[in-house]
This record gives sequence, C-alpha cells and structure tokens, in this order.
Amino acid sequence: MASVLLQVDGVSKSFGARRAVDHVSFQVRQGQTVGLIGPNGAGKSTTVGMICGLLRPDSGAIVLDGAPVGQGASAGKAKIGYVPQDLALYDDLAAIENLRLFGALYGLKGAQLRQRCEAVLAQVNLADRARDKPATFSGGMKRRLNIAAALLHAPQLLILDEPTVGVDPQSRNAIFDTLEALQAQGCALIYTSHYMEEVERLADHIVIIDGGRVLADETPAALYQRLPAQAALHVELAVAPTAALLAALGAQPGVTGVRDAGAALDIDLAASVHAAPVLAWLAAQDIPVLHFATARTSLENIFLNLTGRSLRD
Repeated sequence: MASVLLQVDGVSKSFGARRAVDHVSFQVRQGQTVGLIGPNGAGKSTTVGMICGLLRPDSGAIVLDGAPVGQGASAGKAKIGYVPQDLALYDDLAAIENLRLFGALYGLKGAQLRQRCEAVLAQVNLADRARDKPATFSGGMKRRLNIAAALLHAPQLLILDEPTVGVDPQSRNAIFDTLEALQAQGCALIYTSHYMEEVERLADHIVIIDGGRVLADETPAALYQRLPAQAALHVELAVAPTAALLAALGAQPGVTGVRDAGAALDIDLAASVHAAPVLAWLAAQDIPVLHFATARTSLENIFLNLTGRSLRD
C-alpha cells in the first residue's frame, strides 16, 4: 500500500458563530484520488482552503509528506497544486504568458520555465493555442488552462475545487482525460464536487462531508455495501401489476425492494446477478415486459441514505 502523503487530523474552522468545518479527518495516499463530496455549504471549500494554507484552522493539524502545512511559505505547500473554482487567469495575456507569470511565482525561470510551460500546455491539449488570449477561449478551455497553471511546479498533490462548473460535456470529458493521465503518472488528487457521477468516474477513495462533518471515508466498494440494494431494475409492463404480484415479487431471491410506478416497476436488487432471474420470474407469471433497464446503485443513493436528503438539496 502506498504511503500517506497528506494527513488531515481533526481540523475545525468557524466563521463567527457558524462552524463551517467540525473535526474533519482523512488521509490521501501517494497516487490516490480522493473524491471530497457534499452539497453546497457542506464545508468542502473551507477544508480545501485549510489544506492549501489559505485559511488557518482553529484546531487540528494538516501534514503533507511529513511537513506541516500552514500559512506563509512552507515545504508542504510547495508540493501542492491548487485549481480554484473561480478562474485565476489574466484574460488579456496569452496563455503562454499566463503560465510564465505563474511559473515565475513558483520560482521557475529560464529553460526550466520554458520546458514546464510547454509540457503543461501539452498535458491539457492547448499547445496549439499557446499564443492566444484566454479571452478568446471557451469556458472549458479556460478551465484546462487553469489546471495547467497548477501543474507548472510538478506538484505531488493536485487539489481541484469544482473544476467543471459551467463547462459543456465535451470540455468536461477533456478535463477528465487530463486528470486520468495524471492519475496514471502517480499524482495524488483531491477532487471536490457535488456531482456524484464525476467522483464515481475518478475516485478510488471517497470522503462524504455534510454540515462540516465527515459522514463517510471509504472506498467506493465499501460505500456501496452500506445499502441493501447494490443494483436496480426498471421494468415497463404491458399491464399494471396487482397487489398479489407485487407481494410475490418482493419475496423473490435477491429482491430488496419494489416500487410500483403504474405500468412500471422499480426493483432494488442485492446484486446485479439477480436481474435475469427476476425477469425470468416475471415471464413465468405471463406478465409481458415491454422494456427493462438495469443500473447500479449510485453515490447519490448512498448520500440520501446517509443524510436523508439529496446531494443537490
């Protein structure tokens, strides 16, 4: 198992009478991608701000690669790349000039600065737009340039705070491709989002936070085990089901729940392998099935189970 790169230990932060983060603890291992998820106002951005040294915790400790992370210059902070939710770019400077400016702030210069600017532009597939100004870029291209700026100093940990806000699906996939390439190179990532489907694609470990507290800190597989239903089956029928049929269906092996939707059924399953036997059982009851679709339990369902509300409430 990879060694621990980042240790967040019992950090808390209040703004006046409001406790934004309440004794949050979790780890990030080298090469690991941790999805930090929760609704707006859950405490994600405040937690990220403390990890980056932009905010001082009221209590607790944050250590990166053995060095404490605090405000001001520190060895720990030098190993972090931060992609903020709000774009940090100069629209009237060419993309390459933006990177030269940020690279100089990281202490890069000369041939090393030139090489890193070219390398990160290639990483985010913007090499052909190096001389163009961000003012001419789409929202997705600006997001990718924002990521490039955070990669200039080759950080060990890249933190992304809602990096896909306001971008189209094609640009979102381009960002995912870049992040997956970084994963393959061994860069550790913290990905904050309130879009569960993004975290499901990228993360190998998930921290769910709500009300400033950690509700879960587990692998995706462990999170899925928290629910009795690991899969789902949606079945559209030619006729509305009877009460007797619903009762008999609910007693079938692997069925953990049945919801009547008129001429359709939403069936919760303990595992996806139970879908075929359930369909065969329906056919044996002379119930014509017009259409069916299978699905896996989602992180949205897990969040609802943990908090009693939707992620986007």
